[in-house]
Amino acid sequence: MGVGRFVYTPILPLMHAQAGLTTGAGARLATANYVGYLVGALAGTLLPRLVRSRAALRGALAALVASLAAMPLTHSTAVWLLLRLGAGVFSALVFVIAASSLLSRLREHPAHLPGWAFGGVGTGIALSGLLVLALRSAGDWRTAWWAAAALAAVLGAGAWGLRPEAVTRTVSVRSAAVGPESVGPVPEESASGGTDAGPEAPASGGRADRADAGRARAAGPKAGHPAEAGTSRWFAALFVSYTLEGVGYIIAGTFLVAAVEKNSPGWIGSGAWVLVGLAAVPSAALWTGLGRRRSRPTLLSAALLVQAVGVALPALSGTVVAALVSATLFGATFIGVSTLALSIGTHLRFPRAVGLLTAGYSVGQVLGPLVAAPLLHHGYRRALVLAAVTVLAAALAALALRVRFPHRVPVPDGAVHRPAPDAGVVSPGVVSPAEGFPGS
Repeated sequence: MGVGRFVYTPILPLMHAQAGLTTGAGARLATANYVGYLVGALAGTLLPRLVRSRAALRGALAALVASLAAMPLTHSTAVWLLLRLGAGVFSALVFVIAASSLLSRLREHPAHLPGWAFGGVGTGIALSGLLVLALRSAGDWRTAWWAAAALAAVLGAGAWGLRPEAVTRTVSVRSAAVGPESVGPVPEESASGGTDAGPEAPASGGRADRADAGRARAAGPKAGHPAEAGTSRWFAALFVSYTLEGVGYIIAGTFLVAAVEKNSPGWIGSGAWVLVGLAAVPSAALWTGLGRRRSRPTLLSAALLVQAVGVALPALSGTVVAALVSATLFGATFIGVSTLALSIGTHLRFPRAVGLLTAGYSVGQVLGPLVAAPLLHHGYRRALVLAAVTVLAAALAALALRVRFPHRVPVPDGAVHRPAPDAGVVSPGVVSPAEGFPGS
């Protein structure tokens, strides 16, 4: 999935230079892939049998490889659009099925294990960058696509024997995405918007905890869905922040290599993409550990600020150091942001929180390349500035979460809900919740 979805980024400069692909068409190809990814994630929600089907997994793996191998067979932008759309659908299905199996089977294991497993997305990004870097002097854009198909086939063969989990309920995860939260299974949302883990009882049963519960009952809403009425302002800030992140992150994730190669030696662009992947490999597990010891709203704000700096660096400086630092900061945060945002949404117990957040993030990813396309006629600097400003706006929205954030959320029975130590989701924008997207 990491190769199938993200190899387009390091190959894009080659297609501009050798295949006659315009900057506007390049943005549309990126958008088609993100639309396909959203469609695939929706399919995994609306057709839960897909998540438990070995045939669906194998079919998606084979179709993903075929979509990569077919890219060099044509110069038609329309066909390329269809192929990247299909690659998005197949990537999402692979991720949904694999993640559901992974999280179900590791449910009783330490929370960091799924985090390291989701690092496979980063590994795919790093391998795709290494592949294009190695082929720059030995082949052209066609060779790069065929080599990417071969790499995906080898990795797909390793996943061919994966057994989807035959469960009676869909497991929630989180592209990010692409991906793309502690990391571990997210408590599944119930029809009322709560989690299947149930409310957590006061830890000690002492006077302070009884007082917390009493204050929660006294402050809690009297009618309607308690969590919806009580946490809506924090959820609104989170939704705005995460949607803006979808826009800003995907602009950088699509055009970072092309932007770097404009001002640096050719190998630096692909080398930077390798660094993005390497930094992403441990990020889910690391942010998981931090989320168990620090305030998640504070961590989310910090991660977004760091990412904004990373995205802005290539626009402000054309040096090799700026490019490499940018790649490291971007790779280390984009999965972490998804991890933190979706776990905060789950903690707030807002109805369909994960579904709403994932929908907003996915729509942001679709809009990002379209919004940036008019700026690409003047190079990539303005697009990266736009992305950095958008991520900075997301960080400011996340800062609003810190104002009187409800670290203990009232639940219908009057108990106080505290964040589960390993409730989280990984991977950007990626997988839908058990109850689906709004309107599903």
